[in-house]
Amino acid sequence: MSGELFLSCITSLLISMGLIPPLRLLAERFRFVDLPGERKVHHHPIPSVGGLAFAIGSFASILWWGSQSQMKVSILLGGLIILGFGVWDDRVDLSPRVKFLGQLLAALVIVFVGGIRFESLPVLAHDALPFWIGAPLTLFFLIAVSNAVNLTDGLDGLAGGLSFLTLCGIGYLAYLSSDVTVLSLTVPLLGGVLGFLRYNTYPARIFMGDGGSQLLGFMMGVLAILVTDSTRGPFSPALALFLLGLPFLDTLGVAGQRLAEGRSPFVGDRTHVHHKLMRVGLSHYEAVMAIYAMQVAMVGVAYLLRWQSDTLIISLYLVIAGSVLMGFIAAGRGLLPTPATQDGRFLSNVTLARFLNNSWLAEMPIRFLSVAVPLFLIGLVFFPSDVPTDVGYLSIIVFGVVLLGLSFSSRVVLYVVRGGLYLGTTFLLYVCENSVVSAMPAVVMVDNIFFVVVAVMVLLILRFDEQNRFQITPLDYLMVVLAMGFAFLPEMRNEISRLGVFAAKLMVLFFSFELLLHAFSNRVRQLGLVSLWILFGLGIRVFL
Repeated sequence: MSGELFLSCITSLLISMGLIPPLRLLAERFRFVDLPGERKVHHHPIPSVGGLAFAIGSFASILWWGSQSQMKVSILLGGLIILGFGVWDDRVDLSPRVKFLGQLLAALVIVFVGGIRFESLPVLAHDALPFWIGAPLTLFFLIAVSNAVNLTDGLDGLAGGLSFLTLCGIGYLAYLSSDVTVLSLTVPLLGGVLGFLRYNTYPARIFMGDGGSQLLGFMMGVLAILVTDSTRGPFSPALALFLLGLPFLDTLGVAGQRLAEGRSPFVGDRTHVHHKLMRVGLSHYEAVMAIYAMQVAMVGVAYLLRWQSDTLIISLYLVIAGSVLMGFIAAGRGLLPTPATQDGRFLSNVTLARFLNNSWLAEMPIRFLSVAVPLFLIGLVFFPSDVPTDVGYLSIIVFGVVLLGLSFSSRVVLYVVRGGLYLGTTFLLYVCENSVVSAMPAVVMVDNIFFVVVAVMVLLILRFDEQNRFQITPLDYLMVVLAMGFAFLPEMRNEISRLGVFAAKLMVLFFSFELLLHAFSNRVRQLGLVSLWILFGLGIRVFL
């Protein structure tokens, strides 16, 4: 099962990343673009079809890798309905009534076709909830979550990052309860959103649009119901409040502030959390990081309270929600102080940066990466003792795509080589982790030393290189936090520790790829040859 989940995540990620470049071109042609406005922070038209990319990637992966049931089919059908109405809204700006109709139709499919609804409530978890109560509550909840996530989509990478964190929390709870259905839906969504975020973090090259944000909210709502349903697992339904965290609290705070000021809660303005953070002096980048931190805290609380009573969970949530609401009202009345900032940066070390850039050390890290990383990957191909058949065949397919892509223009070659390196390296490290050689202490020590050295070189370039070869994003910090956090989860210490190390190695190599592709743009095809060698080495094992 773990192998299928891994491949479903990679498949979704690859499809999502691969679809975004052509969708961006089509969006400009068919006018699927988000125009600048009074309530928006971007200043240029940006394609708004990113939701289609991760939706296609996720749904295709779910259908390909997982077994199907009426419940899963109904979830996908409901997702397609809300995605369709959302994309339609992105194109023609639908009226609120029509948008609500689409959301209601999708929710009705979930309840009446999929048989998914609230069957219990917090505090009353042991009493079966009648259908005439559970069905309307489910409809209201799904529509509310869809709109809440849509309303938070105000900064580059914000809604996608918050959704990614929520899905991680849902996936972990599903793992603890051995809920294969929820896992088979959550993991592909994680891969699709991750592929989208690489293009969506500041400065964004594509938006998810209303279709993508409503789809994410809808899917998270459905999965939250399933994973916290006390009739299906050990968790309280109240945990969904923390899992969905910031979108709910932000919507509550905004509505409360508008009502306190005598305005309609349904009329849009610039009173959301991200607007407030930027108003007090945080940059776009810093505001997103701050909100990520808040969502990490909310998901972390859900994790800590996973075995606690409904009374404790609800009481703590009410305290947090009340504090947020009072903060919003105070901010609306100008009662909160505005902290001073220093050029929008919290950390700087100009002296050390100058030292590195004025010496031979300035180019040493990138030169080291240009030699060490390709040689390491070329040699690593000889280590796997066995290659799974699925991985081998996928490597052959990707090999053909990369080989064909190298004959195209330089712009296309860059995307093809990047995809080949990302996918080939992921497959290679995956099979090496299960290799007999990887259990040898000497090999493990050398491998760890290599990655530590490469990580140091990457950090030196990212922190002190003034040539802006590669811009680190909130997504990168998010991945580091998750890789470190998962390694210390007690229920999966051994398994997740290996997963955390695996993810950390992948991130180090991915960073090095981006740095090399930017620093040596005239030698992209040479890096393409490295990806071909990796993919060929894995694929040929199928026939040996």
